[in-house]
Amino acid sequence: MMNPKAGAVLVLILATSAFAHCDGLDGPVVQAARRALESGQVNHVLIWVQKQDEPVIRSAFQRTLAVRKLGPEARELADTHFFETLVRIHRAGEGAPYSGLKPAGRDLGPAIPAADKAVASGAVEPVLELLTEAARGGLHRRFHEVIARKSFKPADVTAGREYVRAYVEFIHYVEGVYGAAAGQTPSEPGHAPPHH
Repeated sequence: MMNPKAGAVLVLILATSAFAHCDGLDGPVVQAARRALESGQVNHVLIWVQKQDEPVIRSAFQRTLAVRKLGPEARELADTHFFETLVRIHRAGEGAPYSGLKPAGRDLGPAIPAADKAVASGAVEPVLELLTEAARGGLHRRFHEVIARKSFKPADVTAGREYVRAYVEFIHYVEGVYGAAAGQTPSEPGHAPPHH
């Protein structure tokens, strides 16, 4: 059961889902870093940071290339430091906190792997089906709970509060899904704040 801020939480999850795997050792940022280090071409990683952060990344890249030549242990340490620096700066540029590199192979749920597969294959339909089914299921669950609690007796304040809780969850869910689908965030002009 979702709490009354479910819609806002859903928007936050959807809005930050791009951040969810960029900090992984098998995520796209570290993959780009590996390509950059193997090729000696820093441009592979510059696309993942803001323009104003380029000098820091260029400097870290050059230092990493120099230290890598000192041997296998130095190479591993330098690479890890470069990955951490790059991911930290990438996340800061996206307004996300950095809490360290995450291990490869962690469970990212179905959405992120489906989205990555869509980008790789050029076919978005499987992602559309996944999102549609998830939204449909969430909508139906919340709607049926509202309807089931709607016919409370006016004297039963407890039942009335349960109806209001279900109603608020339903409305916030609809608002959150719509806002996320429309590309809105609660802070954008023209996007109404949650109605409760």
